[in-house]
Amino acid sequence: MSETIASGPVGSGHVDDQPRPGRWLALAVLVLAVLLVGVDVTVLGLATPFLSEDLQPSGAQLLWIGDIYSFVIAGLLVSMGGLGDRIGRKKLLLVGSTAFGAVSVLCAYATSPEMMIAARALLGVAGATLMPSTLALIRNLFHDPKERSLAVGIWGAMASAGTAVGPVLGGFLLGHFWWGSVFLINLPVMALLVVVGAKVIPESRRSDPGPWDLPSVLLSLVGIIAVVYAIKEVAVHGYRWDIALSAVVGVAALVWFVRRQLTLSSPLLNMKLFHHRGFSGAVLADLLTILGLSGLVFFLSQFLQMVQLRSPLDAGLTELPAAVGAVGAGLAAGYVARRLSVRIVVSGGLAVVGLSLAGCMTLHADTGTFALGTILFVVGIGAGFSFTVTADVILSSVPKEEAGAASGVSETAYELGAALGIALLGSIVTGIYRGFTVPPGLSPEATEAARESLGGAFEQAEELPGAQGQMLIKAAQDSFVDGLDIAAGVAAVILLSAAVAAWFLLRGQELGTSRPKPAGEPESGASAESGSAAGGPSTRP
Repeated sequence: MSETIASGPVGSGHVDDQPRPGRWLALAVLVLAVLLVGVDVTVLGLATPFLSEDLQPSGAQLLWIGDIYSFVIAGLLVSMGGLGDRIGRKKLLLVGSTAFGAVSVLCAYATSPEMMIAARALLGVAGATLMPSTLALIRNLFHDPKERSLAVGIWGAMASAGTAVGPVLGGFLLGHFWWGSVFLINLPVMALLVVVGAKVIPESRRSDPGPWDLPSVLLSLVGIIAVVYAIKEVAVHGYRWDIALSAVVGVAALVWFVRRQLTLSSPLLNMKLFHHRGFSGAVLADLLTILGLSGLVFFLSQFLQMVQLRSPLDAGLTELPAAVGAVGAGLAAGYVARRLSVRIVVSGGLAVVGLSLAGCMTLHADTGTFALGTILFVVGIGAGFSFTVTADVILSSVPKEEAGAASGVSETAYELGAALGIALLGSIVTGIYRGFTVPPGLSPEATEAARESLGGAFEQAEELPGAQGQMLIKAAQDSFVDGLDIAAGVAAVILLSAAVAAWFLLRGQELGTSRPKPAGEPESGASAESGSAAGGPSTRP
């Protein structure tokens, strides 16, 4: 299978492995998209209290605003990665970036919860084009394994930098403008990416990819959304026939998707990629890690602003140490993984995150900034090491021509984990929160509104006499913290389980190789280009 780069096929049936001139400048443009995605995720958490006050969503609608983006993007990432392999990764990136900017305007001026949910869904469609394209282009820009490890580290560091810039920039904007301004910051970044990227990013695509199978696209989208929806609804409402039907439809669609890929001559996703133990282990580690982190992070901003009563800017600065730790760890991850081993770095990083999350079980209204910053800094270090190395493993495990689809799988695990984390851990927080005791004399309507969300409790308190309002806020805050502490404990168990799984699945895995290292073989910088991702799992004892 040959790869087409720039104006035509390079070489005779294979990709030219000579270093590409201008690759570092192209990387600088590519990571703008990653930076933007990181900013978009974190600013939404900060804007949630303001958005809740203006649009007045129910508790369920608030969760949908938070996770519909991840649902849609998870359902489309593999499809968009395969589309980029076919029509050109640069073309897909530039078209998606333009759409992302346009839909951001729609989010900024949403006038109802339903409109915001729809806009976030459309943003997910556009966002699904960004991450697979950037990783796939990196895979094709950097042929040397050590250079690629550094490039992936920069890619991961910029994603973390986005989470750092997002809260601080978002906090500043929320302190001076209305909540919609946090979406409008996407526009200048997208404009720069499109204008400069059109000039410096080389085009790459598969030379004989076959058709983009629309039934497979629909099956993956329906399957993932239906399954995640069922999990979310069961966690909140318990078992119902309509939820069970959604689960059955989702599982059936995913099974049909897999069976269809196995029969197509040019599948949307080559299922043989999962025969590679390193690829499967890295994907599973990402899924479990994000599942454990995302739900907690989603509610952390609400804790900082509505329990500790920090300003948006103060909340953003409090969360900054996590991103600082992740940036540093991401840049060093490739070097450390080669000096030690892939599984030590990934498993150790996940264990560190898990233990730090266990420390979050002690959070309360009086927890100081230093203690919070220390916990978040350690979380950032562990996550930075883990995510950067697993991304490198995934890219190193596949041939260049399938980089888009493989990157789509990697990002699907990330986004699906985020959606599941918000649904499951968010449901734990919400379920425990709703059980708090309201002050005497509160009407049933006011009680229901206060129990919908912490923002709802603040709104109801404003309409009550001073002492009664304070009692309501205190009871709601205490209940919210109880839910957050229990969710942190569940998240810690998930992360420690992911560390154990990674330890076994990544045994013998090296960076820059498409196979686990046999016993006794010295460290090598062999490229994955000569290997096959379709090979079976390692037999190393």
